Amino acid sequence: MSINEIRKTRIRKLENIRQAGLNPYPAQVKRTHTCQEAIDSFEKLLADKEGLFLVGRLQAIREHGGSTFTQIRDGSGEIQAYFKKDQIGDKEYKFFQDNFDLGDFVEAQGELFLTKKGEKTLLVKDYRILTKGLLPLPEKWHGLKDVEERFRKRYLDLIMNKETKEIFKKRSEIIKKLRGLLESNKFIEVETPILQSLYGGASAKPFKTHLNALDMELYLRVAPELYLKRLLVGGLERVFEIGRCFRNEGMDREHNPDFTMLEFYAAYWDWEDLMKFVEQIMHQLDAKVFPEKWDRVEYKDVVKNDDIKGSFAKLEKPTFVLHLPDIPLCKDGQAFQGIVQGVELFKAFSEQNDSMEQRKVFEQQEALRKKGDEEAQRLDSDFLEALEYGMPPAAGIGIGIDRLAILLTEARSVRESILFPLMKPK
Repeated sequence: MSINEIRKTRIRKLENIRQAGLNPYPAQVKRTHTCQEAIDSFEKLLADKEGLFLVGRLQAIREHGGSTFTQIRDGSGEIQAYFKKDQIGDKEYKFFQDNFDLGDFVEAQGELFLTKKGEKTLLVKDYRILTKGLLPLPEKWHGLKDVEERFRKRYLDLIMNKETKEIFKKRSEIIKKLRGLLESNKFIEVETPILQSLYGGASAKPFKTHLNALDMELYLRVAPELYLKRLLVGGLERVFEIGRCFRNEGMDREHNPDFTMLEFYAAYWDWEDLMKFVEQIMHQLDAKVFPEKWDRVEYKDVVKNDDIKGSFAKLEKPTFVLHLPDIPLCKDGQAFQGIVQGVELFKAFSEQNDSMEQRKVFEQQEALRKKGDEEAQRLDSDFLEALEYGMPPAAGIGIGIDRLAILLTEARSVRESILFPLMKPK
């Protein structure tokens, strides 16, 4: 049966539900336990003969004569539910058989029992439709094989693949833990502009847009760095931001046009202080992946024949690559890169706070831009003015959250670690 035929059949079932006087999309739901809570509290609920209401999506339906076994899944997990004709009545049982499909959301009332095979199960005594699905779910192994389709229809990927859901739960935990580690070290979280009149903070090609209200060209930020350093000028000594950045560049295993960056800056630190702190928080984040001490190598000793990516690919253990060349916002060449399992995780450096030296570098970058270098940084007069009021010595870092998620989850590329990666329309 084609998708269109299945959809027409389900629409007929939807009309059957409405004709029976039932709302196939009710607003109110009764729920006493999640599926996992029912399983965890099974013995107590069984002993008390306590009735309960469970809700979720039908993930499996298996009919056996006058009874039907289903799997109900919610955000916590899933539980088996047993629909039995002599419990809910012939009419209600047939109505369930005729009008409910895989993917529908249901509310099921009943009591728990243990099957002969020892499976914790809900004996359904009443049920209600919560959402009637009109399109069929893909088969577990055959319906969602296309990797591109998984990214394009992430909602189906999340329904069908527990592994995908675990990746994004872990990603959320990573961000939560990083935020906690920074806050416990007296960093404060801030928000800086995403729309900027002049982009900066990274050597990258920006996305352009136009603000009609002021008739002016704007850019989506390539990095929050210059605004975070303005806050150091303003007296906030330790700041961080977790947010989306945008670069109009290539797409591959490690790059997506929009991505999540963690940047943090600390006044009165230099690159050595920063390296020690990175070792500390990364080890606390995941001791299995990040050791207490990282290897250190010189950039000039690692990169051969200008093959940066190929040279870094050989660095499996967490490594600081020191003295990176050509970093426009760096002070005294004190720049380093974090490489883990051959992938660049971050760049970091002692921050340039000499406004006159920074102006010279910006002027050099503008000259490169005029020669056609679209990734050259811009001369930001407003930022230079802020520096002239005085910025304390400082060190800062930008960590790619999407790449970090690859290292710490089962994701194999940034597109697997981003919920909705950019995809070319079909």
